[in-house]
Amino acid sequence: MAKFHIDGGHTLSGTVTPSGNKNEALPALMACLLTDEPITYKRMPKIGDVVTTCDVLADLGVSVKWNSDDSLTLCAKGINYKKPDPQLCSKIRASILLLGPMLARFGKVELSLPGGDVIGARRIDTHWEGIEALGGSLKLTSSIVGEIKTIQGTDVYLDEPSVTGTENLLLLAVKCKGTAILHNAASEPHVVGLCNLLNAMGAKISGIGSNRLVIEGVQTLKGANHTIGPDFMEVGSFLCLGAIAGGHVTIKDTRPADLGFVLKTLARLGINPELKGNDLTIDGSKPLSMKKDIGGRIGTIYSGPWPAYPTDLMSVAIVAATQSKGTMIFFEKMFEGRMFFTDKLMQMGGNIVLCDPHRIVVSGPAKLYPARLNSPDVRAGMSLIMAALIAEGTSVIDNIYQVERGYFDIEKKLRGLGAKIRREE
Repeated sequence: MAKFHIDGGHTLSGTVTPSGNKNEALPALMACLLTDEPITYKRMPKIGDVVTTCDVLADLGVSVKWNSDDSLTLCAKGINYKKPDPQLCSKIRASILLLGPMLARFGKVELSLPGGDVIGARRIDTHWEGIEALGGSLKLTSSIVGEIKTIQGTDVYLDEPSVTGTENLLLLAVKCKGTAILHNAASEPHVVGLCNLLNAMGAKISGIGSNRLVIEGVQTLKGANHTIGPDFMEVGSFLCLGAIAGGHVTIKDTRPADLGFVLKTLARLGINPELKGNDLTIDGSKPLSMKKDIGGRIGTIYSGPWPAYPTDLMSVAIVAATQSKGTMIFFEKMFEGRMFFTDKLMQMGGNIVLCDPHRIVVSGPAKLYPARLNSPDVRAGMSLIMAALIAEGTSVIDNIYQVERGYFDIEKKLRGLGAKIRREE
């Protein structure tokens, strides 16, 4: 199992460019099943989850080709129905996104339960109820078995604005008879990206970027070229790292329109980058201070559905908070396992109180010490790397495949900022 050896306590400075958005890339890959024509994806991050998803699709008969310019071309021409490989599907949460396109193409699907991060219960009720509303029939045993004869356009009311639930329903509803309307749909930038790809393929989706998506069904879809948007999770991670690493870090080619609430929330920790065009620069030599609520009360940072602060950026913000003066409550509303990694930060010297599975209190600044740690999930793994980079001495991060599932070339990017980091197989 691979690990990182990190010699921490060194100032980090330089420039980094975010890769393509993992959460847009994965549903975009599944969209290839909706057409016999090729789709070419630019800025496709060659991370673990993308590679595994390509392996799943290749096993189904899809042609997978990485091009010389680092783009990726998929073509599902003439493929026949086959059950997706259970072992491959168990490695990634994104395998759940096969439900919609498999039903749309073949009218049936048998899918093993998905894998992915262990951050708490990740319900599939929204997928289930939406597919049934569109005319599908599903049953759950040791796997999910579904069929659909006619994809019937109708009003679909999502019981929560689930990102993957919205994406699955989009991948099914584009082939519906009539018009489907998704109410309480997710509206994250990666959902917008998927909608834009589907429209480029010939779909008719309106209301993009809102919580009400209107899909006029079409008979056939064609191939397309699509550029994956910059990963704002990676942007947020490098902002938090740059703010505590003592130097000046510039993040190139971001998409500021995606960052409004992220920047507003990080400002509560004292993180205030300078924006020039599409580039952000953070001065990590300035001391951080947490902002109190009106009346001097201890502030709270909440996670929530877009456009609220993303749950995937809670972990890195918590590490930044350990280096900021003051006290802050973090309230993770979505996953009851997200906060459990904080025991590792406490082991390193972080002043953190775990109140319950959803809430912690962080007081700072605290001196962090090196340790041997295990990465439990993608985002927590990145946060532990951040902590190790500012702790003077040598830390070892085990199980780093979790991090590499979501962050492309992370070792190379950190080395480019001056990090003393070495990967060991």
